Amino acid sequence: MPRMDERDFNELVDKYSEQLYWHIRNLVGSHEDTDDIVQDTFIKAWKALPSFRGESSPSTWLWRIATNEALAFLRKQRVRAALRFESLDATAERVIDDDPWFNGDEAQRRLAKAIFRLPDKQRVVFCMRYFEEMSYEDISEVTGTSVGALKASFHFASEKIKDLVQLEQD
Repeated sequence: MPRMDERDFNELVDKYSEQLYWHIRNLVGSHEDTDDIVQDTFIKAWKALPSFRGESSPSTWLWRIATNEALAFLRKQRVRAALRFESLDATAERVIDDDPWFNGDEAQRRLAKAIFRLPDKQRVVFCMRYFEEMSYEDISEVTGTSVGALKASFHFASEKIKDLVQLEQD
């Protein structure tokens, strides 16, 4: 694949901005944080453009950068929550409850809260598979995890979500 130039990169931004927004939003919850992470993703991609060799598709490359940026953000959030002696689950639930951009019904709110209680890697796999309907093979390319491990993670995540949503209903 020939090297990408600025025009090619701008086309990627136009083509994938909205999809990346929703990918990251499903992982971090907050509209404002998502906007920042999308911007950081494209900045990091732009800086790494000279080293992009085309070994994966440009979309896979962007998803990998976006996923890593979102996970780094979540790690920072976990540290901040710990410094405030607060659980990340409580912080995430507050983000969902206080988000003026959340326009779902109560069932969607319960689902979002359950997803935020998943371990980060399970959350990534669940969101990519459930919301983005990505194949396990594509998720494997993005995450560098085997298809078998991804299937197991998705299964465990689905079971946890069912249990958490049920608990919240009771």
